Amino acid sequence: MVELYSRDLGGEGNPPLIVLHGLLGSSRNWLGAGAALADSWHVHALDLRNHGRSPHADTMDYPELVDDVLAWLDRYNLGQVDLMGHSLGGKVAMILACRFPERVRRLVIVDIAPKSYRSEGVRAEFAAMHELRLAELKSRTEAEIKMEARVPDWAMRKFLTTNLERTPEGGFAWSINLPVISAALPNLEAAPLTAEDRFDGPGLFLVGGKSRYVGSSDHDTIRRHFPAAAIEVLPGSGHNPHMQSREEFVAALRTWSAV
Repeated sequence: MVELYSRDLGGEGNPPLIVLHGLLGSSRNWLGAGAALADSWHVHALDLRNHGRSPHADTMDYPELVDDVLAWLDRYNLGQVDLMGHSLGGKVAMILACRFPERVRRLVIVDIAPKSYRSEGVRAEFAAMHELRLAELKSRTEAEIKMEARVPDWAMRKFLTTNLERTPEGGFAWSINLPVISAALPNLEAAPLTAEDRFDGPGLFLVGGKSRYVGSSDHDTIRRHFPAAAIEVLPGSGHNPHMQSREEFVAALRTWSAV
């Protein structure tokens, strides 16, 4: 277990909402949406192990990720919470809700399904990060340019380089634990749930209409594990609706939570 770093995004006195980010992301990705939700929830965004400001660890699998979150809840004496996870964080949230349902009042999953994923694009992104010669790097802009051949999408290159931090000597280092996350990737891409896993509480799956992560063919699988969950598509969004369609994302959450 590692002691996770968290950001309090406001809303003290409201019901707690715990937010788990996606692969190679961090709690920083939720500053805008989290602040917008603070009128309804007390929003806490966590950094998963080997990400953001949380400690690095030598291993990274789903049981460990879930245990880290449970330990964080215990440290802050939070018995039952609303839990929201995006992408990788969504898989962690699914497992926690299914296996520790007494800790989850309501579940929100953002643009991910309980299935296996293997993306050559993701593997190209990891290859591009490994190929960067950090000792020779002068700026994040230079890093973006060097990754262009493997990662043609400008926004994705920008996202990846948010994980580069200046060292005291003026150079660059990865804030993420790149070797361990890379080694864990096959495990993290796997389907997170067993056939017996099920969460009967209220749930919402928010899907980006322009994203390829969740299709209509996945709805039966979602409902098998989360029979009370609603599935809502945000037509204008890709894989990151909390950033790409923030107003619609926040409005959908508020409408659902009011039911």
